[in-house]
Order: sequence, then structure tokens, then C-alpha cells
Amino acid sequence: MSSRLDEILTLAADLFQVPRSRVAAASSPDTVDGWDSVQHLNLVMAIEARFSVVFEPDEIAAMSDLGAVARILQRKLEGQGSKSVSSP
Repeated sequence: MSSRLDEILTLAADLFQVPRSRVAAASSPDTVDGWDSVQHLNLVMAIEARFSVVFEPDEIAAMSDLGAVARILQRKLEGQGSKSVSSP
């Protein structure tokens, strides 16, 4: 997943217009200037276009930081999507 996370970090840095070194898996709207609701949707659309996926509204809402984005994308690419049953 690290290569996907790297791609997401690069996409986010470009979109939020910050140096790549300023974003990490823990980066969130609270820690990245310019990451507002509109930019969140722009990030989602950029990831959907790059990876040819479509996220469900609950998946988008769960994207609380870039690490969560990478995990949700990984599940989506593996075909599990948000409808899978998660274990406790």
C-alpha cells in the first residue's frame, strides 16, 4: 500500500499547494491549510480519476486523514468496498 499512499500524498500536496514534505499519512483537514470541504471533494475526484474507482458517500465521509484515504482506496481496489463486514 505504501506506493498508493505515496501517490495519494503527492496528489494531496499538489491539490492543496503545499510541499510534499508537509503531508503524511496523519495529515488531515486540521493540519493542512487549504483542506476544506471543497478541496476534500476535489481530492476524492482526483483519486477516483487516477485509480478508476467511485467512492460511496460513507467512504468519502470516513476519509478523515490521508492514511484513511489510502486504506479506503486499498479496500476499494481489492473489491471489498464499503459494504464489507469489518471485524471488531
